[in-house]
Amino acid sequence: MELTNIASGLDTIWVVLTAAMILLMEGGFALLEAGFVRQKNAVSIIMKVFVDIAFGALVFYFFGFALMYGKDASGLIGSSGFMMKGNLAHIDLSISHETFWFFQCAFVIAVISIVSGAVAERINFRAYILYTIAMTGIIYPIAGHWVWSVGGWLGKLGMIDFAGSAVIHALGGFSALAAAIFIGPRIGKFAAGGSSNIVPPSNLPLASVGAFILWFGWFGFNSGSTLSATNGSIGHIAVTTMLAAAAGGAACILLTMLRYRKADPPMVINGSLAGLVGITAGCAFVSDLAAIVIGAVSGVAMVFATEFLERKQIDDPVGAFAVHGVSGSIGTLAVGLLALPEAAEGVGRGHYGLLYGGGWSLLGVQALGLVVIAVWGFALTWLFLKLINPLVRVRVSRDEELVGLDVGIHGVPAYSQEQDFIELAKMK
Repeated sequence: MELTNIASGLDTIWVVLTAAMILLMEGGFALLEAGFVRQKNAVSIIMKVFVDIAFGALVFYFFGFALMYGKDASGLIGSSGFMMKGNLAHIDLSISHETFWFFQCAFVIAVISIVSGAVAERINFRAYILYTIAMTGIIYPIAGHWVWSVGGWLGKLGMIDFAGSAVIHALGGFSALAAAIFIGPRIGKFAAGGSSNIVPPSNLPLASVGAFILWFGWFGFNSGSTLSATNGSIGHIAVTTMLAAAAGGAACILLTMLRYRKADPPMVINGSLAGLVGITAGCAFVSDLAAIVIGAVSGVAMVFATEFLERKQIDDPVGAFAVHGVSGSIGTLAVGLLALPEAAEGVGRGHYGLLYGGGWSLLGVQALGLVVIAVWGFALTWLFLKLINPLVRVRVSRDEELVGLDVGIHGVPAYSQEQDFIELAKMK
């Protein structure tokens, strides 16, 4: 009994610490996105991150967690656990339900932060609050229930998504794509003839620091998903996570040197993040070499996806879809190809990677889950933005966009420059 209590205590400490690491990633999102956008919109990025944390946590507490992890209703949605009350006996873990909620709360905040970057510099702050409530209370929890909750229909089919390449990143990425298309490109981003105008990042060192913080937090994201301090796979998960991120960054350095004659800093930053996204589903189930392949492929795919969106005149200022939607898809499918037999069997799965002789079963389930989750995120995001728009205009006015959201919406510039105060005086 005493050993059981010690193990439970260690697991609680582990989960709380890794959840805190994931929450620190919000600082990474803030710095990354603020560095990628123009100076006049840096405060708006920070304010949206505060919305993610504040509203996301409250909404997930009141009803999001219940819809995601509550007692199952036909494999589609949870029906208990509102405000952490009611029947949660089916969540059989060594940690308390409150500890589990705290860890999952960090996840839901990360999902909405993915969408934030895709609509940077032109979304109405009030509309963003309403969409945050929809994402953290309905869109993400229901999709998560299908895969991770006891009785979820995709989970029962055998879908493997250890830390969320599909549930978090593909969902967030395709939601970001829908939001970017719905809201339209920034003023002046695309010329009348179809060419794309470069909007230079305001602070690449800041964006780099944001990426490093995200990289650090990802070890909590992936290794923490064991929910146990004594799980023997923690070290392996950390290694695959590190190798995939390194491979994504290295692949982008080499590819951009080949294509652009110079290593492109924003692409390299996003390449490392793409590798992290790609390995998230299979970090516990693939070999070290497979992690390198997944990271490299994710990084390369991110570059081409970014160029594709530019050609299609879809404005995604921070590359949210290319990093999260595309790499999340690659990582989800990679499990169906590269999951090791011993790793898959270790969590009670009867099928494993196609390239290890596991047949098409797992790959088929992964593909089905990916398509369903991607369509769900895209469609529900479009629907909620459509519903929000008559209530609160989703896009800011032309004047607010030209002046910048910092002054136009929040009434304060990010940097105390004389010109900023002149513009602020004009607005008042």
